[in-house]
Amino acid sequence: MVIHVVQPGDTLYALALQYSVPMSQIAVDNGLEAPEHLVVGQALVIRFPQVTHTVQPGETLSAVARQYDTTLRRLYQNNPALEGKPQVWPGQTLVISYREEPGAEIGINGYAYPFIDKALLQSTLPYLTYLTPFTYGFQENGSLVDLDDEALIAMAKASGVSPLMHLSTLTKEGGFSNDLAHLALTDPAVQARLIDNIAVNLRMKGYDGLDVDFEYVYPEDAGAYAAFLGTLRARLNPLGYPVIAALAPKTSATQRGTLYEGHDFAAIGAAVDQVLLMTYEWGYTYGPPMAVAPIPNVREVVEYALTEIPAEKIWLGVPNYGYDWPLPFVQGQTKATSISSQQAVALARRYGQAIEYDERSQSPWFRYTDESGIRHEVWFEDARSIRAKLALIPEYGLIGAGYWNLMRPFPQNWRVLSSLYRIK
Repeated sequence: MVIHVVQPGDTLYALALQYSVPMSQIAVDNGLEAPEHLVVGQALVIRFPQVTHTVQPGETLSAVARQYDTTLRRLYQNNPALEGKPQVWPGQTLVISYREEPGAEIGINGYAYPFIDKALLQSTLPYLTYLTPFTYGFQENGSLVDLDDEALIAMAKASGVSPLMHLSTLTKEGGFSNDLAHLALTDPAVQARLIDNIAVNLRMKGYDGLDVDFEYVYPEDAGAYAAFLGTLRARLNPLGYPVIAALAPKTSATQRGTLYEGHDFAAIGAAVDQVLLMTYEWGYTYGPPMAVAPIPNVREVVEYALTEIPAEKIWLGVPNYGYDWPLPFVQGQTKATSISSQQAVALARRYGQAIEYDERSQSPWFRYTDESGIRHEVWFEDARSIRAKLALIPEYGLIGAGYWNLMRPFPQNWRVLSSLYRIK
């Protein structure tokens, strides 16, 4: 795999000749909606097929997999044009393997709302170990707020992906309730009912584990939160369900702030089977323009976490989004718009702006002026920034990556991932 950064004068045709790969492959691998208009500074994933197969009349994808002693999942990963579906046609060329085979095996989890585009999800499932529908809330009496998750669970299981139940204190107003968390953590009767309902839901819905995300926990409830997670684990592990907890991106045990103080890394790490580090949102909706997940910041969180929690328990959070900020930034007034990587490149193309790459944060960015004369600054993810983040997983011996979230297409992310790693 090569990541090519578009230079002035580059065309898809010229790149196909330069690298001796089909134009159609470059377009599909990178989700090029307007391949005739590449953007200077745009990153493109180039993969080099080694073994290919031409589909014969009457041949099925399963038959091709057996012939080459490979799996359907690997064929889907190598052939994104299949979109995770088994239909093939005579004369179609399938890539069996690429020149560089993937290395270490890692786990991949992805979060999705129930209303995710099902075609997008189907094309993404071959790259996942786990799928986590977002989210189950709960009421003050310990009853669960149900989630329309049956379709996602069924699709996951049909693709060999394990579904995880997600529990949070998110309310219908869209915020995390520290009062609701406090109730569940301190009222024994409410907590007992909540845990009973979780156990029943895991079994009835066919989930394979539980992912808990209580954010903005009161500092005085930090010990109670870790104890609650330990109680969940003691109840659910004998039933075959692991317990995972999401952790705020702390850099020290004494870090102040409403997001951090309720999460005791050492206590939570000891209480659960695994943790997810939410290593994103440095650049956020109401903050100043900057990378969503700058590599130095991500490293700092990981390195602190490793002083409290074994590496084999840690998932790295990876963002699948960027932000577009209107300028000038005014604290308390400016609000950024969340966008996909595809949308970011489309904006750069629309306004004729070259994409820059910040080496320190390992993130792409650019500025543009809209039709109203308003300046904007955009930070997002591309193949380079994703490669930099994924490289931290084997470097630190982590389990794998948890993507927030799967709602937006990001084709080249999955190409980079499957080129570098084998996915559990």
